[in-house]
Amino acid sequence: MVEHSRTGQTGQLCRTAIEAAREAVGDAMAIHVLGAFDAGPDDVLWSKGIMLATPARFGYMSGALKDFLERIYHPCLDATRGLPYALLVKGDTDVEGAVTSVERIVAGLGWRRVLPVLSVVGEIAPEHLEAAAELGGSLAAGLESGIF
Repeated sequence: MVEHSRTGQTGQLCRTAIEAAREAVGDAMAIHVLGAFDAGPDDVLWSKGIMLATPARFGYMSGALKDFLERIYHPCLDATRGLPYALLVKGDTDVEGAVTSVERIVAGLGWRRVLPVLSVVGEIAPEHLEAAAELGGSLAAGLESGIF
């Protein structure tokens, strides 16, 4: 997972998704969680799949996630075509611009979204945490079993 969270709300959803992912696959698959500023091309090249998580900022993804995507774009362009990915976006009022901005760049990389985008708007409710757990667990289980 590559994530960024300034206020902790996106981080809360990420922790829930990662916990469910680890429960789903146990020790059968390594799961790395990296901040967007810490992740790089080698991390993407190593992975069987990736979850991206970002807050919506001014109708766009966070600057940290954009920085990550800019740094990995050319080194990973040809080597990661078809990489399965999932996307989680948390915003206060609207997330559509952030979703679109991530999907536009990821489409250029040729990655393949394998699960619906989890868009959370407003305060985090129990159903959002359940959805984050389902997203994380489903991605991990699908990668581990070879479905994705």
